[in-house]
Amino acid sequence: MGLFDRFRSRPRTSRPGSHTERTGSTRVRASDSDDAQHLLEFVQSRRGVEGFVEPRTAVSDVTLLLVAHDGEWTRRRVPSVKWAHAFANKHQVPSYDAAVVGIPQRMRDFNRRKKASGEL
Repeated sequence: MGLFDRFRSRPRTSRPGSHTERTGSTRVRASDSDDAQHLLEFVQSRRGVEGFVEPRTAVSDVTLLLVAHDGEWTRRRVPSVKWAHAFANKHQVPSYDAAVVGIPQRMRDFNRRKKASGEL
């Protein structure tokens, strides 16, 4: 046992049925069917959609970022990286690992246009 081991708290796990999960020092809401439904509606109502799977971090769970041809985007929590790629494949949306390829310039341009027009 190290000098400071006794002061470290033990990792907590979520209670059964809870919609939050303990990750480090923060609580993160788990993905749910509303998130999946939102992603599906985005894919079905836009063209040129690509998916960017964002890995779990200290402050957020795995997320799927969907970006349309014009840069409009949405992001939702998903159960896993595998689930995100399977969702994209099922709906014929190309998917990429965001940690490898980054996010597309058209999304940044979309945000810049929205901010300039006062919508953000």
